[in-house]
Amino acid sequence: MTQQDVETILGIVTLAALADGNRDAAEQEKIASVAARLGLTDADDVVRRAGTGEGVTALAAKLSSDEAKQTAFDSALAICHADGTLGTAELAFMQSLREALGIDAATGDAKIGELSAIGAGAAIESAMPESEDALDAYILEQAMLTAALEFLPDRLANLGILPLQLRLVRSIGMRSGQQPGMAQIKDLAATFGIGAAAQIMETVVRRTLGGVAGGIFGGMLGGAAGVAAGGAVTFASTYALGHAARQYYAQNRSLTASDLRSLFARFQGEANTMFPRVQERVASLARDNDFNGLMRMVRG
Repeated sequence: MTQQDVETILGIVTLAALADGNRDAAEQEKIASVAARLGLTDADDVVRRAGTGEGVTALAAKLSSDEAKQTAFDSALAICHADGTLGTAELAFMQSLREALGIDAATGDAKIGELSAIGAGAAIESAMPESEDALDAYILEQAMLTAALEFLPDRLANLGILPLQLRLVRSIGMRSGQQPGMAQIKDLAATFGIGAAAQIMETVVRRTLGGVAGGIFGGMLGGAAGVAAGGAVTFASTYALGHAARQYYAQNRSLTASDLRSLFARFQGEANTMFPRVQERVASLARDNDFNGLMRMVRG
Protein backbone atom coordinates (compact mmCIF):
# COMPACT_ATOMS: atom_id res chain seq x y z
CA MET A 1 0.00 0.00 0.00
CA THR A 2 1.07 3.57 -0.60
CA GLN A 3 1.28 6.55 1.74
CA GLN A 4 -1.92 7.88 0.13
CA ASP A 5 -3.65 4.55 0.76
CA VAL A 6 -2.79 4.73 4.46
CA GLU A 7 -3.98 8.32 4.75
CA THR A 8 -7.18 7.47 2.88
CA ILE A 9 -7.87 4.49 5.14
CA LEU A 10 -7.45 6.79 8.15
CA GLY A 11 -10.05 9.11 6.60
CA ILE A 12 -12.46 6.21 6.13
CA VAL A 13 -11.85 5.03 9.70
CA THR A 14 -12.67 8.54 10.90
CA LEU A 15 -15.97 8.46 9.02
CA ALA A 16 -16.71 5.07 10.57
CA ALA A 17 -16.09 6.49 14.06
CA LEU A 18 -18.55 9.28 13.27
CA ALA A 19 -21.14 7.06 11.59
CA ASP A 20 -23.43 7.08 14.62
CA GLY A 21 -24.02 10.79 14.06
CA ASN A 22 -21.72 12.03 16.79
CA ARG A 23 -19.52 14.65 15.09
CA ASP A 24 -17.60 15.35 18.26
CA ALA A 25 -14.45 17.40 17.67
CA ALA A 26 -12.86 15.85 20.75
CA GLU A 27 -13.23 12.36 19.29
CA GLN A 28 -11.68 13.51 16.01
CA GLU A 29 -8.76 14.96 17.96
CA LYS A 30 -8.27 11.62 19.72
CA ILE A 31 -8.20 9.78 16.40
CA ALA A 32 -5.69 12.25 14.96
CA SER A 33 -3.56 11.91 18.09
CA VAL A 34 -3.46 8.13 17.75
CA ALA A 35 -2.49 8.36 14.08
CA ALA A 36 0.21 10.93 14.80
CA ARG A 37 1.62 8.83 17.63
CA LEU A 38 1.91 5.94 15.19
CA GLY A 39 3.92 8.10 12.82
CA LEU A 40 1.36 9.11 10.18
CA THR A 41 2.18 12.53 8.77
CA ASP A 42 -0.54 15.17 8.35
CA ALA A 43 -2.90 13.13 10.54
CA ASP A 44 -4.77 16.21 11.76
CA ASP A 45 -5.50 17.35 8.22
CA VAL A 46 -6.62 13.87 7.12
CA VAL A 47 -9.03 13.54 10.05
CA ARG A 48 -10.31 17.11 9.64
CA ARG A 49 -11.14 16.60 5.95
CA ALA A 50 -12.92 13.32 6.70
CA GLY A 51 -14.92 14.91 9.49
CA THR A 52 -16.02 17.95 7.48
CA GLY A 53 -17.36 16.63 4.22
CA GLU A 54 -15.06 14.32 2.24
CA GLY A 55 -17.37 11.34 1.75
CA VAL A 56 -17.00 7.60 1.42
CA THR A 57 -17.27 7.55 -2.37
CA ALA A 58 -14.52 10.14 -2.84
CA LEU A 59 -12.22 8.42 -0.38
CA ALA A 60 -12.82 4.94 -1.78
CA ALA A 61 -11.87 6.15 -5.27
CA LYS A 62 -8.39 7.09 -4.03
CA LEU A 63 -7.43 3.57 -2.95
CA SER A 64 -4.90 1.97 -5.27
CA SER A 65 -5.40 -1.78 -4.79
CA ASP A 66 -7.73 -4.54 -3.70
CA GLU A 67 -5.57 -5.01 -0.59
CA ALA A 68 -6.05 -1.37 0.39
CA LYS A 69 -9.80 -1.60 -0.21
CA GLN A 70 -10.15 -4.73 1.90
CA THR A 71 -8.05 -3.16 4.66
CA ALA A 72 -10.26 -0.07 4.58
CA PHE A 73 -13.39 -2.20 4.88
CA ASP A 74 -12.00 -4.34 7.70
CA SER A 75 -10.72 -1.30 9.62
CA ALA A 76 -14.02 0.58 9.30
CA LEU A 77 -15.96 -2.51 10.37
CA ALA A 78 -13.72 -2.86 13.41
CA ILE A 79 -14.38 0.74 14.44
CA CYS A 80 -18.14 0.35 13.99
CA HIS A 81 -17.95 -2.69 16.28
CA ALA A 82 -15.91 -0.83 18.90
CA ASP A 83 -18.61 -1.31 21.55
CA GLY A 84 -19.39 -4.90 20.56
CA THR A 85 -22.51 -4.07 18.53
CA LEU A 86 -23.38 -2.70 15.08
CA GLY A 87 -26.11 -0.04 15.17
CA THR A 88 -28.52 0.86 12.37
CA ALA A 89 -26.56 3.95 11.29
CA GLU A 90 -23.28 2.04 11.37
CA LEU A 91 -24.75 -0.81 9.34
CA ALA A 92 -25.95 1.70 6.72
CA PHE A 93 -22.48 3.24 6.64
CA MET A 94 -20.84 -0.16 6.11
CA GLN A 95 -23.22 -1.00 3.28
CA SER A 96 -22.41 2.32 1.58
CA LEU A 97 -18.70 1.71 2.07
CA ARG A 98 -18.95 -1.81 0.67
CA GLU A 99 -20.61 -0.50 -2.48
CA ALA A 100 -18.10 2.33 -2.87
CA LEU A 101 -15.19 -0.11 -2.52
CA GLY A 102 -16.71 -2.59 -4.96
CA ILE A 103 -16.69 -5.43 -2.41
CA ASP A 104 -19.33 -8.01 -3.26
CA ALA A 105 -22.33 -8.33 -0.98
CA ALA A 106 -21.65 -11.93 0.06
CA THR A 107 -18.09 -11.17 1.21
CA GLY A 108 -19.12 -7.99 3.02
CA ASP A 109 -22.10 -9.59 4.73
CA ALA A 110 -19.95 -12.52 5.84
CA LYS A 111 -17.49 -10.14 7.53
CA ILE A 112 -20.31 -8.25 9.22
CA GLY A 113 -21.88 -11.50 10.38
CA GLU A 114 -18.56 -12.73 11.77
CA LEU A 115 -18.13 -9.68 13.98
CA SER A 116 -21.79 -9.69 14.97
CA ALA A 117 -21.21 -13.19 16.31
CA ILE A 118 -18.27 -11.85 18.31
CA GLY A 119 -20.48 -9.17 19.81
CA ALA A 120 -23.02 -11.79 20.80
CA GLY A 121 -20.32 -13.28 23.03
CA ALA A 122 -20.98 -10.49 25.54
CA ALA A 123 -24.42 -11.92 26.24
CA ILE A 124 -23.38 -15.53 26.67
CA GLU A 125 -23.14 -16.72 30.25
CA SER A 126 -21.20 -19.64 31.62
CA ALA A 127 -21.22 -21.24 35.05
CA MET A 128 -19.41 -18.98 37.50
CA PRO A 129 -17.16 -20.47 40.20
CA GLU A 130 -18.55 -20.27 43.71
CA SER A 131 -15.39 -20.15 45.84
CA GLU A 132 -13.09 -17.13 45.96
CA ASP A 133 -10.06 -19.21 44.93
CA ALA A 134 -11.96 -20.56 41.97
CA LEU A 135 -12.94 -17.02 40.96
CA ASP A 136 -9.26 -16.00 41.06
CA ALA A 137 -8.49 -18.87 38.70
CA TYR A 138 -11.43 -17.97 36.45
CA ILE A 139 -10.31 -14.35 36.04
CA LEU A 140 -6.76 -15.47 35.30
CA GLU A 141 -8.05 -17.94 32.71
CA GLN A 142 -10.17 -15.28 31.01
CA ALA A 143 -7.20 -12.91 30.95
CA MET A 144 -5.04 -15.54 29.24
CA LEU A 145 -7.72 -16.48 26.72
CA THR A 146 -8.45 -12.90 25.69
CA ALA A 147 -4.72 -12.19 25.46
CA ALA A 148 -4.37 -15.19 23.15
CA LEU A 149 -6.66 -13.42 20.66
CA GLU A 150 -3.82 -10.93 20.15
CA PHE A 151 -1.54 -13.76 19.02
CA LEU A 152 -3.84 -15.05 16.28
CA PRO A 153 -2.94 -14.15 12.66
CA ASP A 154 -6.51 -13.03 11.87
CA ARG A 155 -6.22 -9.26 12.01
CA LEU A 156 -9.81 -8.89 13.23
CA ALA A 157 -9.62 -11.59 15.89
CA ASN A 158 -8.78 -9.10 18.63
CA LEU A 159 -12.13 -7.38 18.05
CA GLY A 160 -13.52 -10.15 20.25
CA ILE A 161 -11.60 -8.81 23.24
CA LEU A 162 -13.87 -5.95 24.31
CA PRO A 163 -17.17 -7.90 24.15
CA LEU A 164 -15.60 -10.71 26.13
CA GLN A 165 -14.25 -8.30 28.74
CA LEU A 166 -17.74 -6.83 29.10
CA ARG A 167 -19.13 -10.34 29.44
CA LEU A 168 -16.65 -11.05 32.24
CA VAL A 169 -17.85 -7.99 34.16
CA ARG A 170 -21.48 -8.98 33.67
CA SER A 171 -20.81 -12.50 34.89
CA ILE A 172 -19.07 -11.24 38.03
CA GLY A 173 -21.95 -8.85 38.72
CA MET A 174 -24.49 -11.65 38.38
CA ARG A 175 -22.40 -13.84 40.68
CA SER A 176 -22.81 -11.12 43.31
CA GLY A 177 -26.58 -11.34 42.99
CA GLN A 178 -26.99 -8.27 40.78
CA GLN A 179 -28.33 -7.88 37.25
CA PRO A 180 -26.04 -5.26 35.66
CA GLY A 181 -27.27 -3.86 32.37
CA MET A 182 -24.92 -3.43 29.41
CA ALA A 183 -24.99 0.38 29.73
CA GLN A 184 -23.80 0.13 33.34
CA ILE A 185 -21.10 -2.34 32.37
CA LYS A 186 -19.83 -0.11 29.57
CA ASP A 187 -19.76 2.87 31.93
CA LEU A 188 -17.73 0.85 34.41
CA ALA A 189 -15.27 -0.22 31.69
CA ALA A 190 -15.02 3.38 30.48
CA THR A 191 -13.99 4.43 34.01
CA PHE A 192 -10.89 2.31 33.47
CA GLY A 193 -10.32 3.67 29.96
CA ILE A 194 -11.44 0.44 28.28
CA GLY A 195 -13.48 0.56 25.09
CA ALA A 196 -12.74 4.08 23.84
CA ALA A 197 -12.98 4.41 20.06
CA ALA A 198 -9.49 5.86 19.86
CA GLN A 199 -8.04 2.83 21.64
CA ILE A 200 -9.87 0.47 19.31
CA MET A 201 -8.59 2.48 16.36
CA GLU A 202 -5.02 2.23 17.61
CA THR A 203 -5.35 -1.55 17.75
CA VAL A 204 -6.86 -1.62 14.26
CA VAL A 205 -4.10 0.55 12.82
CA ARG A 206 -1.40 -1.56 14.42
CA ARG A 207 -2.91 -4.83 13.22
CA THR A 208 -4.03 -3.80 9.72
CA LEU A 209 -1.37 -1.33 8.64
CA GLY A 210 1.65 -2.45 10.63
CA GLY A 211 3.19 -4.29 7.70
CA VAL A 212 3.10 -1.43 5.19
CA ALA A 213 6.39 -1.27 3.30
CA GLY A 214 8.54 1.85 3.56
CA GLY A 215 8.24 2.35 7.29
CA ILE A 216 5.22 4.66 7.21
CA PHE A 217 4.71 3.84 10.88
CA GLY A 218 8.38 3.92 11.72
CA GLY A 219 7.97 4.25 15.48
CA MET A 220 5.40 1.55 16.02
CA LEU A 221 5.94 -1.91 17.45
CA GLY A 222 6.00 -4.69 14.90
CA GLY A 223 6.55 -8.39 14.44
CA ALA A 224 6.75 -10.77 17.36
CA ALA A 225 7.60 -8.00 19.83
CA GLY A 226 4.45 -6.09 18.87
CA VAL A 227 2.28 -9.18 19.23
CA ALA A 228 3.72 -9.95 22.66
CA ALA A 229 3.24 -6.34 23.75
CA GLY A 230 -0.39 -6.39 22.61
CA GLY A 231 -0.96 -9.66 24.45
CA ALA A 232 0.57 -8.23 27.62
CA VAL A 233 -1.69 -5.16 27.51
CA THR A 234 -4.80 -7.26 26.92
CA PHE A 235 -3.87 -9.70 29.67
CA ALA A 236 -3.33 -6.87 32.15
CA SER A 237 -6.52 -5.01 31.25
CA THR A 238 -8.71 -8.14 31.43
CA TYR A 239 -7.13 -9.29 34.69
CA ALA A 240 -7.46 -5.84 36.29
CA LEU A 241 -11.00 -5.37 34.99
CA GLY A 242 -12.10 -8.70 36.45
CA HIS A 243 -10.63 -8.06 39.90
CA ALA A 244 -11.74 -4.43 40.08
CA ALA A 245 -15.29 -5.43 39.05
CA ARG A 246 -15.23 -8.15 41.69
CA GLN A 247 -14.55 -5.62 44.45
CA TYR A 248 -16.98 -3.10 42.95
CA TYR A 249 -19.90 -5.52 43.10
CA ALA A 250 -18.80 -7.04 46.42
CA GLN A 251 -19.13 -3.56 47.95
CA ASN A 252 -22.53 -3.03 46.34
CA ARG A 253 -21.23 -0.57 43.75
CA SER A 254 -20.31 1.97 46.44
CA LEU A 255 -16.74 2.62 45.22
CA THR A 256 -16.02 6.02 43.70
CA ALA A 257 -14.51 6.46 40.24
CA SER A 258 -11.22 7.43 41.89
CA ASP A 259 -11.30 4.29 44.06
CA LEU A 260 -11.98 2.16 40.99
CA ARG A 261 -9.14 3.67 38.99
CA SER A 262 -6.75 3.08 41.88
CA LEU A 263 -7.87 -0.54 42.12
CA PHE A 264 -7.51 -1.00 38.38
CA ALA A 265 -3.98 0.43 38.40
CA ARG A 266 -2.98 -1.82 41.30
CA PHE A 267 -4.28 -4.95 39.57
CA GLN A 268 -2.68 -3.89 36.28
CA GLY A 269 0.66 -3.72 38.05
CA GLU A 270 0.07 -7.18 39.50
CA ALA A 271 -0.82 -8.51 36.05
CA ASN A 272 2.25 -6.94 34.43
CA THR A 273 4.44 -8.78 36.90
CA MET A 274 2.55 -12.01 36.27
CA PHE A 275 2.45 -11.95 32.44
CA PRO A 276 6.03 -13.19 31.80
CA ARG A 277 5.15 -16.32 33.80
CA VAL A 278 2.07 -17.08 31.68
CA GLN A 279 3.20 -15.72 28.29
CA GLU A 280 4.15 -19.13 26.92
CA ARG A 281 0.77 -20.54 27.99
CA VAL A 282 -0.96 -17.67 26.17
CA ALA A 283 1.10 -18.26 23.03
CA SER A 284 0.36 -21.98 23.24
CA LEU A 285 -3.38 -21.32 23.40
CA ALA A 286 -3.08 -19.29 20.20
CA ARG A 287 -0.93 -21.93 18.46
CA ASP A 288 -3.29 -24.76 19.33
CA ASN A 289 -6.58 -22.99 18.49
CA ASP A 290 -8.14 -20.88 15.77
CA PHE A 291 -10.45 -17.97 16.55
CA ASN A 292 -13.57 -20.13 16.89
CA GLY A 293 -11.75 -22.53 19.19
CA LEU A 294 -10.66 -19.74 21.53
CA MET A 295 -14.17 -18.29 21.55
CA ARG A 296 -15.57 -21.67 22.59
CA MET A 297 -13.05 -21.85 25.44
CA VAL A 298 -13.84 -18.32 26.63
CA ARG A 299 -17.58 -19.01 26.61
CA GLY A 300 -17.17 -22.19 28.63
